[in-house]
Formats: sequence, structure tokens, C-alpha cells
Amino acid sequence: MDRMKKISIKHWADDDRPREKLLRKGAGALSNSELLAILINNGTPENNAVELAKNLLSAARNDLKTLANMSVRELVKLKIKGLGEAKATAIAAALELGIRRNMAGNEKQMVAQSSDIALYLRTRLAHKRREVFAVVLLNKAHKIIHFEVISEGGITGTVADPRVILKKALEYDAVAVILCHNHPSGSLKPSKADQLVTQQIKTAAAYLQVAVLDHIIVSDEGYFSFADEGIL
Repeated sequence: MDRMKKISIKHWADDDRPREKLLRKGAGALSNSELLAILINNGTPENNAVELAKNLLSAARNDLKTLANMSVRELVKLKIKGLGEAKATAIAAALELGIRRNMAGNEKQMVAQSSDIALYLRTRLAHKRREVFAVVLLNKAHKIIHFEVISEGGITGTVADPRVILKKALEYDAVAVILCHNHPSGSLKPSKADQLVTQQIKTAAAYLQVAVLDHIIVSDEGYFSFADEGIL
């Protein structure tokens, strides 16, 4: 195995080289480590690009969601030899594109019920390790015109300022908003604080004729809709 690590990928058989394999068989035929190896591009004298990719995945517990949530700084802090800022930047950019690709199809559709927006929000927030509060702004047709993270907190909570949310609604001429935050713990049960801030924002928004259509809590376990549960 040690000897194989020192063999450059360019000396591998064509069928084993990630780039050639992708060109011949398509991206779907490659493993996660092979796809990452293409982004990493080149390895070190000790480890080729595929081995570096495997080391990176191992550091992220072989979980792409965990890897996607890591910043460039966090990737560099893993201190994987051969994985510097430039390669970490390329990886972070590619993973963010993947997230945005999953979101893109939802941005044009009309939001009529919680299920229309839940996948969009889970894709954006469920993998976060810290609690994040966000808002989705909608036009008259209830189509998404903007998504923005309002605040990021700790593992157990964050702060949602109604003034910031309503300022964004006015800035984008939104007539309705959907509030959202994640629960890193996995629990989908709303806290008393969640319910209180929802009512505060709803009351403030009413003065500006902006409707709060829902507040959705997301996690890896699924989602919870205030509107569906009749507590909005």
C-alpha cells in the first residue's frame, strides 16, 4: 500500500485515473474520493490526490454534509499535508455549487404549502452545526425572490431581530416571508422562545402589510411547520 501511494496517478492505468474515468464513464461512475481528487488536482510525494481525498473524507467522518459545512479555514485547520488554502477553496466552492444546484429548481416555483419549501430549506440549513436563522422572501405570486441568513448563533440558539427581517422584506419588495431555522440537535420540537419570536415578527410584519406565511424548523430528521400545526 505504501508503495502504491508513491505512484503518481499519471502512471495509473487509464481506467483508474479519475479524470479519464469521468470522461469515459461520466461523473456518476466516480466515488466521492475520486471526484474530490479531481478538485485536489495533485498530491504530495507521500500521497497522491486520491489518497489526499480519502484522508479529507475520513476527517469529515465520510459525511459529505459535514464536509460541505466546513469553511476554507476549517479545511486548512485539518492539517492534511498537501491540502492548503488554494485546494480548500476549490473544494468549498464546488460543494457550495452542489448546494445551490439543489436549491435552484425550487426558486422558481410557487410556495403554496410547507412541503413546497421544506426541501429547499433542509438543503440549505439542515447540515449546519450551529443554529442559523434565515428568511425566505416571496412576491405576490408567492414565488421565492430572495433567501438570506439573518443570524448565526451557537449550538443551542440564535437571535432573530424583527427589524432586520422586515428591512430585508422592504428592500426586496416582498409581500410575504417564511421564517426558518435549524436545530443541530436533530429535534424538531419548537421551544417557547421559537414561538415567542414568531409571534413578535408576525405582529411587527402586519404593520407593514407583510404576511408571515410559516416558520419552519429543519434538521436531519425532517421539518416542522408552524402553519401545518396551527400555531402560527
